[in-house]
Amino acid sequence: MNIRKLKSRLYTIIFEADTFGGKLFDIILLILIVISVLTVILETVPPLQAKYGDVFNLIEWVITILFSIEYLLRVWVSKNPKAYIFSFFGIIDFLSAIPKYLSYFVAGSQLLIALRALRLLRIFKILKLSPFMGEAQRLTRALKASRHKIMVFLLAVIILTVILGTIMYLVEYGAGSGFDSIPKSIYWAIVTLTTVGYGDIAPVTPLGQFIASLIMILGYGIIAVPTGIVTTEMTRDLKVHTNTQVCPYCHEDTHVDGAVYCHRCGNLLNPDDE
Repeated sequence: MNIRKLKSRLYTIIFEADTFGGKLFDIILLILIVISVLTVILETVPPLQAKYGDVFNLIEWVITILFSIEYLLRVWVSKNPKAYIFSFFGIIDFLSAIPKYLSYFVAGSQLLIALRALRLLRIFKILKLSPFMGEAQRLTRALKASRHKIMVFLLAVIILTVILGTIMYLVEYGAGSGFDSIPKSIYWAIVTLTTVGYGDIAPVTPLGQFIASLIMILGYGIIAVPTGIVTTEMTRDLKVHTNTQVCPYCHEDTHVDGAVYCHRCGNLLNPDDE
């Protein structure tokens, strides 16, 4: 087996979840991630750390070395290493491998190992839940498409809270209800408008309570507005069926079933089939 075929074989195993080898690789990877995260959690318990500290340290070193080898293999087999290194999972893979090494130079950095939990997102591919990843991407596109409307809406809400906070300051000032300044009144308006209602500041005058009631009712309507904006954008987005095939060049992983070319970079998804 020459180097090219070896890299192609490893690429299929490491990056694809549609083959037996790919599934097995990802399942083993997820088991190691779970063990690693549990180790980090348990070693923060003083009695367990005192009794099993050396065991925790050994487990963490073994997993760190395995993850380091895995990361280097991903870089090596990738046709565009830079694209992988700076991709979402590439950054997470790197961050999950370095904390143990950094712990010798920066105190407490080993706790960053908990970032490995983010790698559990790979379970979407293993369990054939790629449509959910597609839905997440559609939501992202909808948020980007509606960002200007949402920004205008948020600006209007900010102006509204300033006005309402100022009104409540004028109404409640001197009544001993906690509206001692406009900033505190604006804080109350934000808490009330979002229906959080901490209760640390509350109006005591009849007019103040009436205004507060109106703000509470208004809050329910305001919460629904951004949801409607995003939902409208999502209905415009065409739904397509995606698989888990990863582009070897840009590492895009949500392609239409039967796709030959990557919809992101335009390269062949299976260049070795040429």
